[in-house]
Amino acid sequence: MEEAKYTSSVPAVEQAARILLCLAKDPDSKMRLTDISRAVGIPKSKGYAILNTLMKFGFVQRDPASKTYSLGPGLMFLSRRYLDNLDPREVVDPLLAELAGKTKGTALFGLIGGEYLFVIAKQEGDSPFSVTLPLGRRFPLTAGAHGKAIVAFMPEGKREEVMRRKRLYFHGDPARLDRERLQIEMAECRRRGFAKDLGEIQPGVNALAAPVFGPKERLIGAVILVGTFPEEEAERHGPLVAEVAKKASVAMGADIGKICSSEKETGGS
Repeated sequence: MEEAKYTSSVPAVEQAARILLCLAKDPDSKMRLTDISRAVGIPKSKGYAILNTLMKFGFVQRDPASKTYSLGPGLMFLSRRYLDNLDPREVVDPLLAELAGKTKGTALFGLIGGEYLFVIAKQEGDSPFSVTLPLGRRFPLTAGAHGKAIVAFMPEGKREEVMRRKRLYFHGDPARLDRERLQIEMAECRRRGFAKDLGEIQPGVNALAAPVFGPKERLIGAVILVGTFPEEEAERHGPLVAEVAKKASVAMGADIGKICSSEKETGGS
């Protein structure tokens, strides 16, 4: 017997949630009652009552001078409790499983630790030629696809500091580093959201990677897809990797909108 699926909801709670999301999405972070009610699709009287209730708990605050509403400090307590109990592996495992299932590659998540990236989660696709990597495996931070993806999204000062190092593994053996090509690859990564390594680190194995951000949009790691799939398939898989990395970033407390806005301001260069 199938378990019953309940889809009922409490209208007032749903409307309160929509108001919070509305305020979170507004670029100015401050909205008038009329604009909030219109955006959520409720009467002003209902919107006023819900906003007053949210204010009671500190989830919303009101500026008497401008008569506008914005998110309140009470939300910080909730988000902090969520982040304190957050296990990155629990967040990324279902996302990696979906990515591996769609591509038949090996999907990995690595956390930045000093000069290295440590693999802490993985899911393998259904392929007779899958690439197997042990959990805990570490790679130089600048190696291959994940190196390009991570360094490309570093703050400019930090990126310049990394690029001054003597040994850089973006193209495998440091002796093969092509700085001019690397700059083009990293600019493309910032534009498309993912980086590629087509057999340079290990012949016959292609990799794609996208950066993952945490609270305050801090760069914390990368989602990586590796496999023996051909180059044309790698191109198709790239946007999937970027999308998984975005979902992981949001789940870990990053504001992707801020990251995208920052990238537009710098021209993606």
